[in-house]
Amino acid sequence: MPSAESAFERNLTTRGLDLSPRSVATLQVNVTKQCNQACRHCHVDSSPSRREHISRELAEHVVAILRAGPAIQTLDLTGGAPELNPHFEYLVQEARRLDRRVLVRHNLTVSLDPHPEDGRSMAYLPEFFAEQRVVVISSLPYYQAFFTDRQRGQGVFEKSIAALKRLNSLGYGQDTSELELNLVYNPAGAFLPGNQRELELDFKNALWQDHGIRFNQLYAITNMPIHRFRDDLARRCALEEYMNRLKGAFNPEAAREVMCRDMVSVAHDGTLYDCDFNQMLELPVLSSQGRPANIMDFTPEAFLKRGIRFADHCFGCTAGAGSSCGGEVA
Repeated sequence: MPSAESAFERNLTTRGLDLSPRSVATLQVNVTKQCNQACRHCHVDSSPSRREHISRELAEHVVAILRAGPAIQTLDLTGGAPELNPHFEYLVQEARRLDRRVLVRHNLTVSLDPHPEDGRSMAYLPEFFAEQRVVVISSLPYYQAFFTDRQRGQGVFEKSIAALKRLNSLGYGQDTSELELNLVYNPAGAFLPGNQRELELDFKNALWQDHGIRFNQLYAITNMPIHRFRDDLARRCALEEYMNRLKGAFNPEAAREVMCRDMVSVAHDGTLYDCDFNQMLELPVLSSQGRPANIMDFTPEAFLKRGIRFADHCFGCTAGAGSSCGGEVA
């Protein structure tokens, strides 16, 4: 039985917006839900106790898809902390051998904490990133300790600063280097992020003056009303207000550039999704037989024929200047 049309879908219909798929330029793989942290805003519900990992078989199939043709130019590795997956290095190395752009969603502190499962040191990661010339994308809620630690845990800011300095020492974020270091800003509350360019300038000035740290770009990302953040809003009786804020800030230009139009999201078990948020809400891409699609059956041509699955959390990606894994879109 088909599900009822969401308020977001009705909004698209009213405005005559067609958000059909455009490309599969990015293959984003959630390789694990395990993390060394358990952040308040985490839409993945990651923590040290999670044990979901992509298997070697699926990792090899990801590489086979990249090898099959040039359609997918970017491999985006996320989690949890993707570095905790036992096949993380294999995926990075093989994608780089194929000359694909590799993005790693790195939380900074994972290189300073022991592996939560086996206790081994992760201190080698910055050098591995530099050797493979991956793009490092790291969350830093604010350039002051209070706001960062409030969202991500006591002492996280201090560790993050130490990790950023180490990345800088290897060339990341420096004007004279091609090693790219981008930071992610999430609001520390139930409000939309400010202007991305202005926030970037504030972050760059503060981090350089206070800590001697440089980075390339700042991505301002809206907190999505799902999982931990949604639960926190509900506990504070602020969920309805936040949803109304997102709906009231709907931007058609941002809607036209939503990231799901140009990517495929893969879960640790191989199930395909339109985006990482749909993945966490268990809204898979459906095959022509109505079953959840799997990466083992993936072809770019077939994936482009799908209908993207939208729901009310999509108001988070279309509010204001928009929000994607690369920050603002409009």
